[in-house]
Amino acid sequence: MAVQAVYFSERDGLDMALKHPDTMLFTSKADADARDKILELAEEIQVFLSRKVEGLSDDQAEQCAMAIAEERDLFQKALKKPELLNAAEQD
Repeated sequence: MAVQAVYFSERDGLDMALKHPDTMLFTSKADADARDKILELAEEIQVFLSRKVEGLSDDQAEQCAMAIAEERDLFQKALKKPELLNAAEQD
């Protein structure tokens, strides 16, 4: 029997990672670190949105924050060319 190292972000937690192994368990530390960076960014965006958007529920703020964090490269490009945000939807 072979031994394989797997990595996960502590922000997700082991239980959550085991429930979603396809998206939360990684075979490289670099991939797990990338996931952790996304989660860290999402936490900060969630706090920002909760503070700036009155009436936004915690669940909605979390969902919006994850969507933005997961697509951060697209958002960075869209700061220069806004139409890129929806260009992928039109293809």
